[in-house]
Amino acid sequence: MGTPARLTPLLEQFDWARERLTNRLAGPFVDSGNGTDVEAPALTDEEYLWEPVPACWSVRRHSAGPGPGAAGLTGAGEWGRDTAPFPHPSPPPFTTLAWRLSHLGELLTLRADHTAGGHNLTREDYRVAGTAAGALADFDASAAAWRAALAGADDAALDTVGYCTYPYGSDPEDLFLDIVWWVNQELLHHGAEIALLRDLYRVRGQLG
Repeated sequence: MGTPARLTPLLEQFDWARERLTNRLAGPFVDSGNGTDVEAPALTDEEYLWEPVPACWSVRRHSAGPGPGAAGLTGAGEWGRDTAPFPHPSPPPFTTLAWRLSHLGELLTLRADHTAGGHNLTREDYRVAGTAAGALADFDASAAAWRAALAGADDAALDTVGYCTYPYGSDPEDLFLDIVWWVNQELLHHGAEIALLRDLYRVRGQLG
């Protein structure tokens, strides 16, 4: 089965965004956008958990309880991610690099399962990483799982409403092609946020 023509540019966009974010986090270099290598030191645990402002939402040990304004911690294992039921606090809390990277890993893992897996994983099943190395490994595995799920999609699947049964979004009501597009937007915009947080961490001593 060949890749549907409509899917090809979305796969290329996903692959590019995934590679760029991985290089930005793991280093040693990331493409500046014009073919020039820019140094990108590997993410450390300190930076991963850095809270640049008071009352951040982040990932925390379950034993420590949720952060300010959060109602609980979601995720399996020793660590969880700050969360609250709908409606979320307004204005939304500032989220750390760890929170955003965990969010990406979770949504990719769960959507892969609800597309080509057992269709049963929940947020409470996702193991939240408490270290930078663990989070990078989780992101790589989750991105690979989503990419593999897309590899099995034909034109009929792309036009199927509810082909992905991910329960925390509009997936059951949307065409699968729209979901593929949306996941790319999640990766692109959270990847950009994470890159900015890396820049802020680098100059944190100069912040007034």
